[in-house]
Order: sequence, then structure tokens, then C-alpha cells
Amino acid sequence: MTEIILHSGAATELDTYVRQHNNASAYHLSAWRAAVQQAYGHKALCWQAINEQGDTVGVLPASEVRSPLGKHLCSLPFCDLGGPLADSPEIATQLAKAAAKYGKKLDLRCDAGHVNSVSEGTKVRMIGELMDSSEALIASYKPKLRSQIRKSEKNGLTASIQVNSGAAIADFFDVYAQNMLRLGSIPHAKQWFQAVQQHYGDDSFVALVFMDNKVVGAGLVLRVGNNAVIPWASTLADYNKLAPNMLLYWAIQAYLCDSGATQFDFGRSSYGEGTFRFKKQWGAQPHVLDWQTWTASGQQPKAETGPGLGAKVRPIIEKTWQKLPLSVSNSLGGTLRRYITL
Repeated sequence: MTEIILHSGAATELDTYVRQHNNASAYHLSAWRAAVQQAYGHKALCWQAINEQGDTVGVLPASEVRSPLGKHLCSLPFCDLGGPLADSPEIATQLAKAAAKYGKKLDLRCDAGHVNSVSEGTKVRMIGELMDSSEALIASYKPKLRSQIRKSEKNGLTASIQVNSGAAIADFFDVYAQNMLRLGSIPHAKQWFQAVQQHYGDDSFVALVFMDNKVVGAGLVLRVGNNAVIPWASTLADYNKLAPNMLLYWAIQAYLCDSGATQFDFGRSSYGEGTFRFKKQWGAQPHVLDWQTWTASGQQPKAETGPGLGAKVRPIIEKTWQKLPLSVSNSLGGTLRRYITL
């Protein structure tokens, strides 16, 4: 018989199970929940499944997200992937039911697996398999891709990998904040990224791309075992003609290969759109994201409602946000972003 136990707090002792699970992402580590709680105040929770021998056979990490409209559980907020890790589908279901009963409403962000083709616009993770070395990886690329990487270097760009560097987080945030304002998107607070780095420690690093001494591209990467994911990457639009994004993603993958990683999650994209095509050229393959909503009485499938009000209002919000001064965007973003869990 399997027993389900609820842990309040980050439950760092459960990371041992996470690190050995084949389907684990860096988001499943206790560091993510601890950063969410520290930066935004959402309570860290984790359900643990234990068998009769006292062994851990499953975990479901979550955050209790509180907003002016109420509260709900999310596994996990601010990222693409959460959901249960378990020794069997039956145990995964037990964990989800226990969390849904506790929270009344539970958002699960799961991976439905690799697909060869899906309908245009479907949300997918793009997963790339890495080689034993950066030399082997670049040799596997098509000539056009290798040429684009060399072009960025010929344009005078250089790249650096920084581990546990507060200065690198500051440089990353400067580029990220400017890019988010350009896109009309609400940015995370700087304190969020500082909390992520604090709790992930050596399981994270920042990649920076320079033009002379100016940072023009940056990405923050998280690791668990041999897997890595890049939740955020940005470049400065004025320098995009120099291809900083090509050097940024190459520097990250080269570093990962040479430090023993075997898989790189390029993050979420809409199937067939621009970011999807950018990631696909590196050899990444789509995994459909299966985001579910559970209630205390069981799983409730999301209805297909079309574009909806949000899709209509979003362009207006983006255009308005783009007109804000950078300092105002950063200040308001830090206040509002805690309630936007995507």
C-alpha cells in the first residue's frame, strides 16, 4: 500500500528521488519552490508517496499561489513543466488526487511526450540531445548552422559562462528587462532571478554574449543531473543583426556537452512559429505540453474556447506596456508578475 505524505516548505530531502528520476526536470528540484516562496511569497508544498518498505516512490511538487482572486495549487508556476514524478502512472494519479483534494483546484503542467507533427500553434517543449563533446556537437550541425555561429564570432561577439556570479545575474537582468519592455511583456522582479541563483547554486549558470565590453545577449540555465533547461534568454534588438542569439545558444550547448550534460530543453514554443523554427535548426524535437486542471472531485479537461478575451486584450496591454519607462516597467513588473504563473 502506498502512503501519501504532505510536506510544507521546499522539502530538500526529496531532491534525491528527483535527481534519479528519468523524467525529472530542473524545475522539480526544491530550489524552484524555495525561490518562488522567497521572491513572491507563494507557499512551497510537496506530496511524497512512500511504499510499505519506507521508500520514496513518487513526488508532486507544487506552490500555493495566492492572488486577489483567491488561491490555487500549481505544479509548477512560472515554468513549462511540473507534475508528478513517480514509479508508476497509478502512483502519479494518487499524488495528483491528494493534491487536488487539498487545494480544491490544481494546475498540472505535464509533458505528453515526443511527437513528429502536431497542429500549428500547439504548445511544445523543444528537446535537444547533446553529444559527448562540443567538437562532436558542432560537427553534427548542418553547414548553414555552423556558418551562422562563425558569423556571430566574425562580427566581434564573444561569449562567457558564469557560475554563481551575482554580477552575471545583474547583467542578465539588464538585457532581459530591456527585451521584455520591447516586447510589451511584464517582467519578473530582479529579486526573482537572484533567488533562483541563490537556491540552485552550482545547478545553474548564466551565459553572456558581449560586443566589446557591452552585454548584448544573456541566458539563465538550470540543471538536474545530465539534463538542462533554459527558462529565459534575451538579446538587445539593436545588436540582433550581429546574431548574438546564435552565439548564445552555441556557447550554452558547448559548455553543457563539455561538462557532461546529455539533454537540453530549449523551452516552450508554439509549433511552427518563429521560436519553434529557431530551436528546431539545432536538432531539437517537439514534446507536446499537456497542461491539466484537476478539482477535488477529479481531473477536468480544459474546454477549447478559441482565442477568448485574453487573446483580444493582450495586444492592447503589450502596446501600452511598451510605452512605459524602463524603471516603471521593472517596478510594476515585480508587483504584477507574482500573479502571472505562466
